[in-house]
Amino acid sequence: MLKEFKEFAMKGNLVDIAVGFVMGAAFNRVVTSFTGGIVSPLIGLLFDADFKDLKYVIKEGTMNDAGEMVGEVAVMYGDFITSVIDFIIVAFVMFMIVKGVNRMKKPEEPAPDPGPSEIDLLKEIRDNLKK
Repeated sequence: MLKEFKEFAMKGNLVDIAVGFVMGAAFNRVVTSFTGGIVSPLIGLLFDADFKDLKYVIKEGTMNDAGEMVGEVAVMYGDFITSVIDFIIVAFVMFMIVKGVNRMKKPEEPAPDPGPSEIDLLKEIRDNLKK
């Protein structure tokens, strides 16, 4: 059973998927940092607020002794929009990578036309001799 598991785990596709998953997770952290540290503040200039903190308050809360808002019900649309921007950036970069990999692949050459078969050539010779 251990031998079978080792063969399964060491298959090329599984290892490739694992490496891709780890690289994707690391890349996602970079994009999240980029969006949170660069894109959100720039877009936040339009709203004159921190973009991630934009929200629509449905029910006001009260302040507790520690100065925290308690009991507030709000729709955090700024955080959602930030996540959508993250997704678009990751999707675009993945699209560009796949496009680049496809361009690097050697294009498949179409099979050469075999031309007429021997039987067709013999028929043509026969027909020409009849003339």
